[in-house]
Amino acid sequence: MANVDLQAHSRPQPPEGGVASRGAARRSAGDPILGARGIHAWYGSSHVLHGIDLTIGRGETIGLLGRNGMGKSTLIRTLLGHVTQRDGRIHLFGQDLSKGKPHEVARRGVAYVPEGRGVFPNLSVRENLVMSAKPARDAKSGWTYERVMKTFPRLTERVNNLGNQLSGGEQQMLSIGRALMTQPELIILDEATEGLAPLIVADIWRVISEIRSSGIATLIVDRDYRKVLAQSDRAIVLQKGQVVLSGASESLRSSEQLASFLGV
Repeated sequence: MANVDLQAHSRPQPPEGGVASRGAARRSAGDPILGARGIHAWYGSSHVLHGIDLTIGRGETIGLLGRNGMGKSTLIRTLLGHVTQRDGRIHLFGQDLSKGKPHEVARRGVAYVPEGRGVFPNLSVRENLVMSAKPARDAKSGWTYERVMKTFPRLTERVNNLGNQLSGGEQQMLSIGRALMTQPELIILDEATEGLAPLIVADIWRVISEIRSSGIATLIVDRDYRKVLAQSDRAIVLQKGQVVLSGASESLRSSEQLASFLGV
């Protein structure tokens, strides 16, 4: 079967959590941003991920596909350090963060837009954006407050409103804008269009295309697999916590196996 990677490893006991080593991240141009190998994860005694390999290069957009409950969000949470019962190797810019904590991952240039948005309800739009902002290294290519406002003009009209006064679509725009203002080298979007009106969905995909064009590496999870494949360089498909299909997004669009794995 072309471009298929079937992996299953027996690990009888989940590992105990640990503390990541310290030190400056190595950001050589030759290193991938993220390299994960043999990733296993557990929730209690439930073995969810089974030996997943994933590499994300600089400026590369990866689609993460699979039906509900197949391990996509668990993989993201494991890479970010939220799942403590995990095994395998995770490197960011060449540095071993296999036992890293979420703040250590974020500090190295990884931004996360979670399913459910996660805006601060009692802060204004402006406060939500500037509270975690980092200075742009390049005024032209960096994501400044002004650039985010230009990208999301709806937020300009709501700049003094609190987070809990925004619509679902506006909250998602705010969540993405806040992530971009951390000047990430990798942004992870988990179901960014879930439950939004069609016009807002189209706007979110426009922004995802702009993010891709700006050179920020991106990992995308979304139910619209056609859009994911159109906006990504490569994609992997998960089934029961294993990678069952992977390859260039363009070639996967015509894959006969893809429809069966996604149940479409």
